[in-house]
Amino acid sequence: MTDFPANSTPVPASTPRPLHYHLMGIGGIGMSAFARLLRARGAHVSGCDDQASELTAQLQAEGIAVLHGHDAAHITAPAHGAVDVLVASEAVPKTHPELVAAREAGTEVRPRMALLSELLRAGPSIGVIGTHGKTTTTSMIAVALAGAGLDPSAFVGGIVPEFNSNARMGTGPFVAEVDESDRAFAELGSQTAVFTNAEDDHVGGNQATYWETVEEQHAGFARYVAQSGRVLYCADWPGLAALCQGAQEVLSYGQAQGADYRAVDLRPDADGTTFTVTHRDQVLGEARVGLPGRHNVLNALAALATTHLYGGDFASAAAALAAFGGPGRRWQRIGTVGGALVIDDYAHNATKVAAAVQAARQTGRRVRVVFQPHRYLRTQQSWKRLADALMDADEVLVLDIAAAGEPPIEGIHATLISERMAQNGHAGVRYLPDRAEVVRTLRGTAQPGDLIVTMGAGDVWKLARELTRPATDAAATVPTTAGDVPR
Repeated sequence: MTDFPANSTPVPASTPRPLHYHLMGIGGIGMSAFARLLRARGAHVSGCDDQASELTAQLQAEGIAVLHGHDAAHITAPAHGAVDVLVASEAVPKTHPELVAAREAGTEVRPRMALLSELLRAGPSIGVIGTHGKTTTTSMIAVALAGAGLDPSAFVGGIVPEFNSNARMGTGPFVAEVDESDRAFAELGSQTAVFTNAEDDHVGGNQATYWETVEEQHAGFARYVAQSGRVLYCADWPGLAALCQGAQEVLSYGQAQGADYRAVDLRPDADGTTFTVTHRDQVLGEARVGLPGRHNVLNALAALATTHLYGGDFASAAAALAAFGGPGRRWQRIGTVGGALVIDDYAHNATKVAAAVQAARQTGRRVRVVFQPHRYLRTQQSWKRLADALMDADEVLVLDIAAAGEPPIEGIHATLISERMAQNGHAGVRYLPDRAEVVRTLRGTAQPGDLIVTMGAGDVWKLARELTRPATDAAATVPTTAGDVPR
């Protein structure tokens, strides 16, 4: 494996110069992973982003040039050498000055999904698709494969602690998170498609990469599966089997009777779940996932099934997963405050929120959620389901909606969620948009038996860090802006 940051393969002077890739939005979790993989493959990599961040600082420390802002001069007068390939998300308008400059200069403009397709086609590959659980499942597959003695490459939409990165360069197979929010994913395929679920996320509105209807999106999943060598799908998710009919080889995993790989005899506890794995009724062995929630049992089962398909040692893979603490922002343990455990989780639609609340309940602690709704359109579509998903929490503090670049929609407000919960009998819900007050409230009331979960796809994660900092070091105010735009 090539570790980061020292991950570039030296290119002999006698060889042609490496291609220079310039990545727009390089500070995004996806683009930064591309940057690391490309550099590890010997390419010359630079990028630009509107926002400086811890991630862009890490890229710079790894030897990847990061420019502030977006400018046509990145192409017409490049500071780091002539650009051969400009990589951009489909969400970037075609009229963007950098894209226009690239086309006029004859520079190849490569969509991010075309780059991912190239990586998937380069050798044995595993593409993880679905509307929930992709980041965790991709991380688990990479960790399990590595633990089983294989040497995977990985492209992940989160930081994997075992790799200290969102990318890993190995000899293979290549495991990648394939995001359905970019409609071009439907033109891809992989040797193995791991299909977690299919719901109505990333549907509707004016987002450049969103689907018009859920039926269109699900047809995209079916196309990806049909273009893959085989599919391993979750048998517990209704309707998924019908989307896999075009696959060359169909395998399943789950708790459902008849699944090829099953998790049986689940033994949940406060910190996770121990279970037995079978393959067509033959016991492969005992496994454990150190993350609570039934959804994480299924994620771990998918990883163990995939490792089995690729010939990895089951016991070694299971041991690696038992030690796995999860990727960044997926049930991430941040610290403590007043003896209370503070967790941060990316859950932002109703299914994910319900799963996170169920996981929290499994700990046996008093569950206190700070929830930030994400996007006006998503809130308009699902505020009732979000409210219902939060009902099992003991306390819920609701922040304002994280716009993520969307304009407000008249009548759509975070109070729709808090008011529905109150009307349905929840005595512990409050709309509390003042973040400094959220921090003061939780610090003043936290107890050793509490579990505080900051939840959402926006910048609610900052509150978890603020809570766990010593009060004497805490900033007087907490940032209130949200800028979650997948890149």
